[in-house]
Amino acid sequence: MPEDSAASIHDENPFTTPAEFRDPARRFRGRLASGVTVFTAGTLPRATGLTVSSLLVAEGDPDRILALLDEETGADIRTAGRFVVHVLGEGQQALSDRFAGLRPSPGGLFREIDVRQSDHGPVLDSVADRAFCTWEDSMEMGYHTLIVGTVDRIELDELGAPLVYYRGRYRRLD
Repeated sequence: MPEDSAASIHDENPFTTPAEFRDPARRFRGRLASGVTVFTAGTLPRATGLTVSSLLVAEGDPDRILALLDEETGADIRTAGRFVVHVLGEGQQALSDRFAGLRPSPGGLFREIDVRQSDHGPVLDSVADRAFCTWEDSMEMGYHTLIVGTVDRIELDELGAPLVYYRGRYRRLD
């Protein structure tokens, strides 16, 4: 079976909270299709990384990236002062799941993947589209930390189809 396939005997996750008990704001957010990114920061081997779909790119002078992260990753990025945002493409579900904590990564998030250290944090070599950012500000927002980073530089390649997340699943753009 391909690495990115989800194997299950169930049509749906049997441990999913029934709809009537789910947070309405979370359900609303789930109805917004989102591109999938991985944020990385710090110095290998003790770097941090997280899959993030709640982000916004604000064009201006300077350009900024705003994102909702968990409290721990937000604090790690604030401490590091710089971070890298990687835009995942179709077929990179396993990488997304790894940094979301859904796929085991014995030995740490960055073990056994192609990664190199940059002045902004770890760079995932298999992801060609990325922004290198400097932390500017952060604030607590409910269960999340909103971080704001200024974009120092961007590297772009020919991204085929992006990895898209919608209503709890990866989707294809048709």
